[in-house]
Amino acid sequence: MERERKVELMTNERDLTAILPDGSTFDFWEVEQVFEREIHVNNGHPAASDDNDGSIERPLKTINAAAQIATPGTRVLIHAGVYRETVQPAQGGLGPDKMISYEAYQGQEVVVKASVEVNEFKPSEGWRLTRRWGQKPPEGIKIWEIELNPEDFKGYNPFCAVNILHDRLFIEYDKTDMTPYLNRRGMVFVDGRPMQQVPLYYMLGEQDNTYWVEANGQKVHIRLAGDADPTDHVIELTNREQCFAPKEPFLSYIKVKGLTLAHAATGAPVPQRGALSCYRGHHWIIEDCTIDWANGVGIDCGNECWHHTPIEGQIIGHTIIRRNTIKNVGVCGIAGMFVSNMLVEDNLIVGTGWQRMELSWEAGGVKFHNSVNSLIRRNVIKECYGCDAIWLDVGNENNRITSNLLLDGIDSREHIFMECTRDKENLIDNNIIWNVEGRYDRSAIPAEPGSSGWYKTLDLEIKNGYGIYVEGTDRLRISNNLIGKCHKAGFYGKVVAFRIDRKRGGTFRDNKFYNNIFYDCGDAAIVMLNEHNEAEGNVYSKMPGGFLRVKYPEPEMCLDLDTWQEFFGFDLTGVTADLSIEVNSDDLTMTITAAEQLPEVAADGKVKTDYFANPVTAETRIAGPFAEIGKGTIVVNIDPRRINKEG
Repeated sequence: MERERKVELMTNERDLTAILPDGSTFDFWEVEQVFEREIHVNNGHPAASDDNDGSIERPLKTINAAAQIATPGTRVLIHAGVYRETVQPAQGGLGPDKMISYEAYQGQEVVVKASVEVNEFKPSEGWRLTRRWGQKPPEGIKIWEIELNPEDFKGYNPFCAVNILHDRLFIEYDKTDMTPYLNRRGMVFVDGRPMQQVPLYYMLGEQDNTYWVEANGQKVHIRLAGDADPTDHVIELTNREQCFAPKEPFLSYIKVKGLTLAHAATGAPVPQRGALSCYRGHHWIIEDCTIDWANGVGIDCGNECWHHTPIEGQIIGHTIIRRNTIKNVGVCGIAGMFVSNMLVEDNLIVGTGWQRMELSWEAGGVKFHNSVNSLIRRNVIKECYGCDAIWLDVGNENNRITSNLLLDGIDSREHIFMECTRDKENLIDNNIIWNVEGRYDRSAIPAEPGSSGWYKTLDLEIKNGYGIYVEGTDRLRISNNLIGKCHKAGFYGKVVAFRIDRKRGGTFRDNKFYNNIFYDCGDAAIVMLNEHNEAEGNVYSKMPGGFLRVKYPEPEMCLDLDTWQEFFGFDLTGVTADLSIEVNSDDLTMTITAAEQLPEVAADGKVKTDYFANPVTAETRIAGPFAEIGKGTIVVNIDPRRINKEG
């Protein structure tokens, strides 16, 4: 098959990082806004009232009051303060030039909390603090009881509801601990930090900074760190599902800018219901916001679930999510189902997946289903707990994942997962994919004493930890990435043949691996399923023996670069290199030491920039995401985000 590797002529006007795999440019629909009306909200103003006219002198007290009267062409300006409410817009805009915007006034700190502060506590009594009857209870334990005020929990009490939502069919009950699924959705915070929920009362005696919920969800028992007195601290309990979410679906052309949305007691998807919810709408702009401590989902931007009756011609997606910080989300940072034309750029997503519900198959920093014509670029996604950084699930077409920094998959199987995608090409280029620990039972790997492991013909599929992982996927293009410190392999694939009748299986053909650097991956750089693919111009450093593999037909072939080239014709311009690479995950810097200059190889014609969006116009370039790696040592700031706030 002839490869497309000739660099095309470029124009200065074209955003080269926004060219999609089919050669088209991402559809940027945003235009400059001219607002016809402004409404001020200021709950700290002495004259604030929801009966006011919304002028700066007579502001409204709640954001939701403004959301009920805002019409297309209105900008709601929210002054500094903590707003304990759910904002439920009544209307959307009419088009790109007539949106409704909800913005922090002059960049002030606006916090919308789905929680209530509590101040009444009494000693907890009448409950056993030991695992068994007759045991001596621990001494010095101080547990306090909070009785929920019904007025604070009208319409929704997360302490009555378990985490798991409607669709439970996909959970592999025999493989997962069901405790987090059956925990209550309600969270407790002490001075802004979360407490850990325990399922039984006596466990409060085994660990401090914990809480327990009574069966009817009307009382919560807490034990503070160091057995402190709660009256000396700020105690908050979640009492709302979401922070910003329309009541009616399909509201569109809404902008949310500069708000902090915290403490949402969302459940585990599906359905996907986020702290900030587009509720099946389209053409939203979500920028410069912070999502902090959402129990289940941070932002939902798609069709919510697959159980809704299809609506012919209904637009889903076309949403911009940029320059946000999404941190400490329990299951999924950004979730979108049946989305198209999504722009996800310049976000920091950190600490996703702490609920450890990855075996419900909806966990990740970004998780899209059936994504078409979307652009995911310049994001930093790190410290995912047990889940993926980016997961595109089933039927994805013409998407580009470029210039992202994916770091530190803690007990995670992979950083990027492309699932069940056959019909159109998708492009993963210029990313730094680093440190995936693997998620599997370490004790299940049998010992191979002496030379016993030398003569096995098949690799045991127990160990994992991949930079990029695919199932049932064809036509994936992987170019100019740096993939390193993966516990099992830089790339790994599965065929999933028996799901092909539902377009959820593939043959693993026509996948392309161009000009990547694979560094210090535990067992292999590339585990290719068959020979019906392409690899050229890749660089391999600090690899074990047999680091290039072809799994089928059996027996599995474990190859070095010479045999990879000789028997399969792969990587005829590929090389091994003496590199030393270190990444500082705190300050986002990388130190690279090269014994020699990397050789130049033919540039991939579909990748016209480097990691930093610098144009690459020559017909040749070095492998990896950087335009230059010379002999010697360089220190590079690898934060790809453009975080200067616009207008």
